[in-house]
Amino acid sequence: MIKALDRNKIRLLRKRRTKKKVFGTATRPRLVIFKSLKYLYVQLIDDENQHTMLSLSTLNKEYFGELKSKKNKEAAKVLGEKVAEKSLEKGIKQVVFDRNGYKYHGKLKIFADTARSKGLIF
Repeated sequence: MIKALDRNKIRLLRKRRTKKKVFGTATRPRLVIFKSLKYLYVQLIDDENQHTMLSLSTLNKEYFGELKSKKNKEAAKVLGEKVAEKSLEKGIKQVVFDRNGYKYHGKLKIFADTARSKGLIF
């Protein structure tokens, strides 16, 4: 049986491997997602200037106050919608998707599909 610590080490190895290839610019920033045990966090990062262009999480009560849980698939869907709206307002249409070592499955897949359907290209 794989322990939780070992799963996190494996995720960090995947993260390091993909971080070598994924790079964000001002015109096409890196869209990074992080999943904690309670919340989901998303950032748009310009790696050339080392600048965070946009940051959203399910901690924000303005957008996510009415949700029953802030870590389930419904929260991921709402987060994908909000990220797409905010990035399109800033004039960002294309992004580079950084899974942060997570498998493209479950909440991550729902987030990505919703952001794509709302107009983000990645």
